[in-house]
Amino acid sequence: MATATRLLLVVLLLFAATPAPSLAESFVVGGRKHRWEPNVNYTGWADQQQFHVGDWLEFKYEKGKYDVVQVNQTAYAACDASSPILSYSRGHNFVFRLNQTGRFYFICSRGYCWNGMKVSVLVQAPPASSPAPHASSASAGAAAGVWCAALAALLGWAVVRPLLFRV
Repeated sequence: MATATRLLLVVLLLFAATPAPSLAESFVVGGRKHRWEPNVNYTGWADQQQFHVGDWLEFKYEKGKYDVVQVNQTAYAACDASSPILSYSRGHNFVFRLNQTGRFYFICSRGYCWNGMKVSVLVQAPPASSPAPHASSASAGAAAGVWCAALAALLGWAVVRPLLFRV
């Protein structure tokens, strides 16, 4: 039982020290009704979305038939995959994290780019959900959360411990 209480203490401390979840979104390229395949209007789909740093793009495609290649703007316009930034062809699903602002370009290198199997997304800075607190108050709040969790765990230990040794 002592091991379980110690584990609870560790879990509470880790939980208190964990930052709040991000507002990152995951986007299935082309929308939930489509896969990464020819003859889908990816430009129209991308224009209707707002992508932010930290978001994810999920390419779902038929294994062995399609691939996902990240290219620069020139290669995107020419459907040229000869100098890829990144190339993925294994499996049937590829997930890509949008890790910086700017435009990202993706094509299929297996001849389907000319049938519209390409997408360009503009990534913006993360949206500001609320004004950022001063660093000192944020640090104080985080420290208070850790100490509150530790105190709660220790109080739980103080209550449980005498019960463990009663006959």
